[in-house]
Amino acid sequence: MPASRRSRFERRRAVTRQALVRAARKILVESGDTSASIRAIAERADVGFGSFYNHFTCKLDLFEAAVADALEEYAEAIDEGLRGVDDPAERWGVRLSARMAESHPEIMRILCDSELGRICAGHGLAPRAKRDVEQGMASGRFTVVDPVIALTALNGSLLAFLELWFNRPEVDRVSAYA
Repeated sequence: MPASRRSRFERRRAVTRQALVRAARKILVESGDTSASIRAIAERADVGFGSFYNHFTCKLDLFEAAVADALEEYAEAIDEGLRGVDDPAERWGVRLSARMAESHPEIMRILCDSELGRICAGHGLAPRAKRDVEQGMASGRFTVVDPVIALTALNGSLLAFLELWFNRPEVDRVSAYA
């Protein structure tokens, strides 16, 4: 439902939920530690302690929502960066994602610390990447037996690159993703 058609209550509720998700994202970026208390998260979000339970049943739900939010933002940025690129091989490459480590370091830190299994999710980057692999297979650009295995290999490569990016800053970043 468009924001303009939602009631004031629904808009306020959405703002509170987003504040909690943003607070969780900041915690993930800063430390990756999901053991922060609900009270500390609520304080960081500048919302009441009880508000947490209006949106999430537990901290795990909140941190999963924070990762999903970051991955959706990542996927949208990838879509924007690939606007007008039709070649499936170019769309599927790690290069654009690697460059995002510089332009979107917070999202990439969350991605780096998230689980590999998210490549099979039905949201965020996964369906977009699967679409690109299938288009590449259909056009003959790729020879892939199983798109999920191919996506898992790509995801592993990207996560390994990000690990190097964040932990070895002396690596020549330009040549690393050229």
